[in-house]
Amino acid sequence: MKAMQLVSTRIPYTASSFAELVLWRLPRPVGGSSHDFKYRLAYVVRGECVLRYDNEAGKGDHRHLGRIESPYAFTTPEKLIADFQRDIQRWNDENRDA
Repeated sequence: MKAMQLVSTRIPYTASSFAELVLWRLPRPVGGSSHDFKYRLAYVVRGECVLRYDNEAGKGDHRHLGRIESPYAFTTPEKLIADFQRDIQRWNDENRDA
């Protein structure tokens, strides 16, 4: 099996914010991950990435909230996207007056 891109999209939220989602299915897991997906989901506000989920080789599944990096327990692509969207909503709620 060759690598297959499943998602590649940019979703505008406001004039100054958007989400970018990229998800691939790979023939084998990237280093540090136990599944065969490679992903990068980013939420950008006023030119700054404020939230990112990814699984770069060697680091495994994790998320960045601002400068804080924490492990992420990947289960399915659908759950990944749902968790990401939930964190976008939470970030927007917590930063609505900023």
